[in-house]
Amino acid sequence: MTKDEEHLRLLSIFHFVVAGVTALFALFPIIHMLVGLAIVSGVLQPADGDEIPAAFGWFFVLFAGVWIVLGLAVAVAIALGGRALRRRRHYTFCLVVAGVTCLLMPFGTVLGVFTIVVLMRDSVREMFDGQSGKLTT
Repeated sequence: MTKDEEHLRLLSIFHFVVAGVTALFALFPIIHMLVGLAIVSGVLQPADGDEIPAAFGWFFVLFAGVWIVLGLAVAVAIALGGRALRRRRHYTFCLVVAGVTCLLMPFGTVLGVFTIVVLMRDSVREMFDGQSGKLTT
C-alpha cells in the first residue's frame, strides 16, 4: 500500500467519525423542539395564569427542525465524502466536502485541511482519474 493509498484510507475513516459527531450535535436541538411542542400543545404554561403565545412555540419547533435537518444533511454529505474517498470517486465532490468540513471547528477544520492537502497531490488526482471510467457495484 502506497503512502497516498494509506492517507486516503485514513481520511475516509476520519470522515465517518466526523460525520457521526456532526450527526450527534445536529440532534441537540431536539430539546428545543420538545419545548416548542409543549408550548404549542399547552402543556408548558406559566404558573401565574398568563398564556404563552402559540407562535412562540412554533418558532422553537421551526428553528429546531431547520437546524436538525441542515445538520444531518451536512453529516450525510461528510459520510458520502468519506465513501467517495475510499472508492476514489467524485474528486470534485470530495474537495467540496473538505471545504465544508473546514467550517466544523476544531476537528472538521483539521480534517478538511488535511483532505485538501492530500487531494491536491498529482498522484492522488491520478488515482481518482484512473477510476472514473470503471463501473463498480
